[in-house]
Amino acid sequence: MHPNRLLVLAALAVPSIAMAQAPVQQSAENPLVSSFHIVAMRYGNYLATAFDSIPASTYAYKPTSVQQTIGYIAQHLEAGNYGLCAGMTGRTRPMTAKDSLADTVKAKWPKDTLVARFRASLAYCDQALAGLTDAQLPEQISAGPGSGRMVPRGRWLLALTTDLAEHYAQLASYMRLIGLVPPTALPRPKA
Repeated sequence: MHPNRLLVLAALAVPSIAMAQAPVQQSAENPLVSSFHIVAMRYGNYLATAFDSIPASTYAYKPTSVQQTIGYIAQHLEAGNYGLCAGMTGRTRPMTAKDSLADTVKAKWPKDTLVARFRASLAYCDQALAGLTDAQLPEQISAGPGSGRMVPRGRWLLALTTDLAEHYAQLASYMRLIGLVPPTALPRPKA
């Protein structure tokens, strides 16, 4: 199957799961980008809600010795969001000295710092996605610094949405293991 057809199929299938509560509106001019944007922001909001509801005292929790801690997941998502959204748009963000610290150091930052930085990365992606059009998705851009490969811009968008969904599933599992209910399992408010 042609790569662009696969991207279109993914864009049509994945967003239908979660469009009802999305803060981003479906765009008639750019239905593919807005569909991915809706899903990315939906999972970003689920993650932010989960991070907010997890007690700071459990941010060092990990189910087994080889898994990531909750704090590590938060800092990893922050870096990943910036990297993926910058990669798909060619934008850069101002870096600070703290950004160059080792992931294991950042993972031990206070909960408030981790959550604020994660939320800032979501806002950065929200802005980046707002400027994208469907016509840009098949454009060939770098697969990443130093890779020497070119990929359709849409691949970066697919990577962002799947990364957020994957890590939400990971965090939801952690929450259940420590006796918390993940945001998507809470009763929905009545209309």
